[in-house]
Amino acid sequence: MSAADKQDAPQSALARFFDSDLWWSFTHSPVVMLAALVTVVIIFSAVFAPWVAPYNPFDLAQLDLMDSLKPPAWLEGGDPRYLLGTDDQGRDIFSTILYGARISLLVGFLSVIVAMLIGVTVGLIAGYAGGLTDTILMRIADIQLTFPAILIALLVDGVMRGLLPGSHENLAIFVLVLAIALSSWVQYARTVRSSTLVERTREYVQAAQVIGLPAPLILVRHILPNVLGPVLVIATIQLALAIIIEATLSFLGVGVPPTSPSLGTLIRIGNDYLFSGEWWITVFPGLGLIILVLAVNLLGDWLRDALNPKLR
Repeated sequence: MSAADKQDAPQSALARFFDSDLWWSFTHSPVVMLAALVTVVIIFSAVFAPWVAPYNPFDLAQLDLMDSLKPPAWLEGGDPRYLLGTDDQGRDIFSTILYGARISLLVGFLSVIVAMLIGVTVGLIAGYAGGLTDTILMRIADIQLTFPAILIALLVDGVMRGLLPGSHENLAIFVLVLAIALSSWVQYARTVRSSTLVERTREYVQAAQVIGLPAPLILVRHILPNVLGPVLVIATIQLALAIIIEATLSFLGVGVPPTSPSLGTLIRIGNDYLFSGEWWITVFPGLGLIILVLAVNLLGDWLRDALNPKLR
């Protein structure tokens, strides 16, 4: 192939990405690059916790009550085997944080996906159909906005506990995902509806209507790809919010059970020992939660600014 042919050949998707303004903005922001690195490290460590963590905190064969309530390794009385100390059951705090982050991230990602599916579907239907359908769906969204997300999540959790009294603990993660998703779909719906109202007047949509394409096909093939930009920004920001809501619910005792604790559950357990001197049991999981949420929020803020043409 000649040099001219190589120049005329279309670039691959990866090459176009590295030539895009989005990649340029990412590589010229040290804070965003640090936030991305921290997020990747946390996610990698959480996903591969069985191999990264020095101990399995839920393996009873590895626990020794004689090692309980040991301070961090650099303090007097600390044990070099336990860098961040141990809890009341002799579990390594560092290992429990990695395993707890797995639950927090799992609930966060699943709840964002479910909320996105609900919100995008409602927004597409409301914006494309208009009229009475749009009015009814948006009034439902407005009513939900009057209730705090935590209150809606507590209500859903309470209802599920009443419907599933014997198996709630086994389904705790799925209940949490449903509760958080039902409290956060409105942002997606309102944003997608606004974009759909604009896109449905475009020539390509009108041409699809003229040739007789069904409405669902028009929504999925033509309108949906053009409204996904703001959705991805909301999803990134909502991930941090979902992790906070899960931690709040777990701290209140209505989240995941202590047998498979998340970061919120670890903070709640350690809170009982905070004023007795064993501060590390709750402080280090709290710091892990803060660092994770802050890194994800920084990425969400950058993505929002980078995809906003008015700020370029």
